[in-house]
Amino acid sequence: MLKIFTTQLSSYFKRIGEKEELNLEDGSRILAQAAVGQGNIYIYGVNEMQAVTYEATQSAEPLTHAKPLVLDDIGSLTSVDRVLIVTRFSTDEKAVEVAHMLLKEGIPFVSIGAVPKEGQSDSIHDLSDVHINTYLLQPLIPDDNGERFGFPALMTALYAYYGLSFTLKEILDENE
Repeated sequence: MLKIFTTQLSSYFKRIGEKEELNLEDGSRILAQAAVGQGNIYIYGVNEMQAVTYEATQSAEPLTHAKPLVLDDIGSLTSVDRVLIVTRFSTDEKAVEVAHMLLKEGIPFVSIGAVPKEGQSDSIHDLSDVHINTYLLQPLIPDDNGERFGFPALMTALYAYYGLSFTLKEILDENE
């Protein structure tokens, strides 16, 4: 099963790397505006995606100018601040609520999450300045009963986060 999981997960990483390359670059440029403009990059992870917030702020290699987003503080963000919202699905109600709060304040933001099929409700995919699709809509491994398990949403989100982080580093290194 691990082989199947690894093969499937690798294909999602490849898909994100190939299909989201321009969005990763554009998203990094938006986030770089905060770092260059004396602002902060606020990270908001919905549910298990809080791990991306911890990775960006508490890891051995934290993201430049990154801070966790506290929802009560959105009103105090300034025009030089930027936000990254990370969620399992782009239609997550909490993520959409935060997106609307940011739009109301005029704060540019980037989002990461899988985009469900057409016909879904409100989506941060449509609200964010740039969205990085993780494409992961269902678990990866089928069992003997036709059910599926192994839903590595956090792993695909971290992969997309690292794509943003590495590109952001390149941008900032060029501006020094």
